[in-house]
Amino acid sequence: MADQNHVLFVEDDDVIREATQLALERDGFAVTAMPDGLSGLEAFRADRPDIALLDVMVPGLDGVSLCRSIRDESMVPVIMLSARADAIDVVLGLEAGADDYVTKPFDGAVLVARIRAVLRRFDRANGGREGAEDGAPAGALAFGELEIDTVGMEVRRAGVPVALTPTEMRLLLEFSSAPGTVLSRDRLLERVWEYGWGGDTRVVDVHVQRLRGKIGQDRIETVRGFGYKLKA
Repeated sequence: MADQNHVLFVEDDDVIREATQLALERDGFAVTAMPDGLSGLEAFRADRPDIALLDVMVPGLDGVSLCRSIRDESMVPVIMLSARADAIDVVLGLEAGADDYVTKPFDGAVLVARIRAVLRRFDRANGGREGAEDGAPAGALAFGELEIDTVGMEVRRAGVPVALTPTEMRLLLEFSSAPGTVLSRDRLLERVWEYGWGGDTRVVDVHVQRLRGKIGQDRIETVRGFGYKLKA
């Protein structure tokens, strides 16, 4: 099917890899499954999938390093899988450029929902104003040296283009829709990551830090105990 989303799935456990591949294919995805990081990188370069699903602990080239390699070449969405919910696994994966993470063992329906949510963010970021919604202002916005084109989905800092991942763009659009307003981590999880349930706020914190590194450390202010706000 031409409209199938193509998933690159890198997992060294044969049982998990095969079962997850079958489950994703039943839900309409085309899947390329690889057992290690090096073959996963080769498959990524050859196939250019719509999304990458990477286990943290795979041989040859671990999932975090693979994520960095992918991010050096592409803004394709990445979800990390980890057998542990340890902070170091989560943070390393997100800092490497992942958009989200899922802890194993996982429910197949939850995994599919997270994949589809990330793909929707990617489609919206690439679809310009037609793909954005939720009341984000249309047109050109300026906050100091930061310029945001919400139609062309382009960001400039002091006139220099800033490359944002789809999730970072969605996060910035959420902030720019309410400049000077404190947005809680729970609200950001719901609006940007589409979590209809309690999620891990470390996802928000790491993405805010990544976004600050690109648009200016002082542009997004931390309001302790409440959340974050974009300085108007």
